[in-house]
Amino acid sequence: MRRSADGMVKRKVIRFDEDKCDGCGQCVPACTEGAIRIIDGKARLISDRFCDGLGECLGHCPQGAISMEERESEPFDEEAVAAHRSQPASHPAPGCGCPSAQPIDLSGATGVSETCPTISRSTPGVLRHWPVQLHLVPPTAPFLRGADLLICATCVPVAMADFHARLLAGRTVVIACPKLDDQTGYLEKLTAIFAGAGLNSVTVARMSVPCCGGLLRLVHEARKLAGSTLPIAEVVIGHNGHITEMNTDTCLPDQTPCPERT
Repeated sequence: MRRSADGMVKRKVIRFDEDKCDGCGQCVPACTEGAIRIIDGKARLISDRFCDGLGECLGHCPQGAISMEERESEPFDEEAVAAHRSQPASHPAPGCGCPSAQPIDLSGATGVSETCPTISRSTPGVLRHWPVQLHLVPPTAPFLRGADLLICATCVPVAMADFHARLLAGRTVVIACPKLDDQTGYLEKLTAIFAGAGLNSVTVARMSVPCCGGLLRLVHEARKLAGSTLPIAEVVIGHNGHITEMNTDTCLPDQTPCPERT
């Protein structure tokens, strides 16, 4: 690789088509270098020197907005990447842009919204992290380590009036819809989480409708693929928002029954 007098080199770097990008953020956790950020609703490369040119993010854009281009750029800098990744998460205030898939610790957040300083919370929230949508949560997110994980069907927080107090408090949450979302992607993501996050407990919260039972089956399959023996509790919510069932998992044959979660 030949370097010019100003230190630039000709190499492959990712390129975003802003007309195609819808700001979904699925490319953000796919970049292990942290070179991508959602700014003003669009995915952007924050520095050429953070991009290694391998294109790991290419297959994660549902709109096909990411491509590789060969051009003059700063050389890839591993030390700069390490320093960048060690910095605490930050998000731009101008325009109140959505941080999308950027992992954020909200455990100490009260009062003013971190994303948009002009918006204040009326009451302290119990949500301890961001993002919450399973497609956007990287399996390596720090908030998953040793977590009491709540895997929640999308409709549950809307139907259940006391969701925050009864289910969310003290737990790390990911949200998914087993009927409308890509179950293949979810299976891979959950398997990686079960295999590497060292979870403390898992609770599945779902609606009582038949299609929602697919979420529990998906979680059990992911646990099996990951080789995990962690018990899985289930909470079923009726249309009226009341809990209709609370089921504890049965551990493997060589283990004692799992204690019920209250």
